[in-house]
Amino acid sequence: MEELIARVTQKTGLDQATARKAIGIILAYLQKEGPQNEVSQLIAALPGAQDAIDQSKSGGGGGLMGMVGAMGGGVMALGGQLMGAGVSMGQMQPLGKELFAYGREKAGEDVMGPIVGSIPGLSQFV
Repeated sequence: MEELIARVTQKTGLDQATARKAIGIILAYLQKEGPQNEVSQLIAALPGAQDAIDQSKSGGGGGLMGMVGAMGGGVMALGGQLMGAGVSMGQMQPLGKELFAYGREKAGEDVMGPIVGSIPGLSQFV
């Protein structure tokens, strides 16, 4: 997970704590919305991923955008949660691209392809 966080901070300019929380938020979203088998394989391939997911769910915060994200609403809700965690609109695409590139390196395209293909609107961020 530290390697992924370092890559995300380099590409986005986020600090490490925000990058970790953002990664956790995205992975939690994938757990909820994506194909369970592939998402489980992805999380297993990323050491520390479940911890990041668990940490992203604790600690409250997020303000109104975080509340909107918690209520559901697809990729737009995910964006709201990320904004609530301190990720700007301009940082979301590089964050997603780096996370999914790392996922492809660790878990393979046969895992990542179905995840991206199953969630409407996600492809614009990866």
